[in-house]
Amino acid sequence: MKTPRISLEQWATFKAVIDEGSFAMAAEVLNKSQSSVSYAIARLNEQLPRPVLRLDGRKAVLTDEGKVLYRRAAQLLQHAEETEDYARMLAEGLEAEVTLAVDMLLDIRTILPALDALSRRYPFTRVRILETSLSGTEEALLEKKADIVIGGKIPVGFSGTPVKRIRMIPVANPDHPLFHRDIDALKMVCDEAGAKPDPLGDPDGINEWELKAFRQIVLRDSGQRREQDAGWLGSEQRWTVSHFASSLKILRCGLAFAFLPMDWVEEDLREGRLKRLPLAIGAERVIQLYLMLASKEGAGPATRLLATTLASCLAGLDETSAMQKGGL
Repeated sequence: MKTPRISLEQWATFKAVIDEGSFAMAAEVLNKSQSSVSYAIARLNEQLPRPVLRLDGRKAVLTDEGKVLYRRAAQLLQHAEETEDYARMLAEGLEAEVTLAVDMLLDIRTILPALDALSRRYPFTRVRILETSLSGTEEALLEKKADIVIGGKIPVGFSGTPVKRIRMIPVANPDHPLFHRDIDALKMVCDEAGAKPDPLGDPDGINEWELKAFRQIVLRDSGQRREQDAGWLGSEQRWTVSHFASSLKILRCGLAFAFLPMDWVEEDLREGRLKRLPLAIGAERVIQLYLMLASKEGAGPATRLLATTLASCLAGLDETSAMQKGGL
């Protein structure tokens, strides 16, 4: 490894002379003698292929090369200062990285303000986000793959803070046959599929026996230990995907229906790309999400800040959603 010939102190002296406008003022700011400042600049000019400063009377003037190197020197000194700050924060227990596991039920856009707040407070702490589903979310907590987990189930031995309720609604493309159904024809299809009508169903809504005759998109369990099923999984014709983004692409093509979080589909509903299915019974279900820490005692300052900010951010969104739903 090649050792730099010019020290940080020399670059700092060079920058101070330019910022202050003279050797005398730079010496005062740096708490050095004027002769030592002059010597440092002279050595700098000798060590570089071309000088960075020239004297115009008593004033130091940047050369063309000096103008370019001044910007590089400023960046170098800033990086050095940041590195020292980082070392100090690490010594105080700051984490180099915080891992957050988020159930895909939660639209990641809703937590961006919290992530931004963490990076502004601790810019050197990296953030790793795991997008999980079903048992994968619980697994991230139990196996300590994440420092913070947002999921719908609190494992035994852990505690969680309720942060947001997720509304799951049935949706499909407006041209999907379920919106233009012929009841008699559907009964014939369902009979062939072995599906039985729901005797409690509302004749004006779509019943489960109708849904069973059509293809459904479901989300794959991201867990490695065990697979879980969740929600209504009545269709024999089923496509399984790994992310809601894939579900949306398929739904927009009119190839299936699915139960998706309201946050994921509200834009498509507003723009008319998708439409809510009018189910007779069980038209909506609500899943409560909780924020959990893998270790409360072992959480560092960045983890604690992110957890607090996430809880506040999501609680505020949930209150707004409740007010809108209540017509307030």
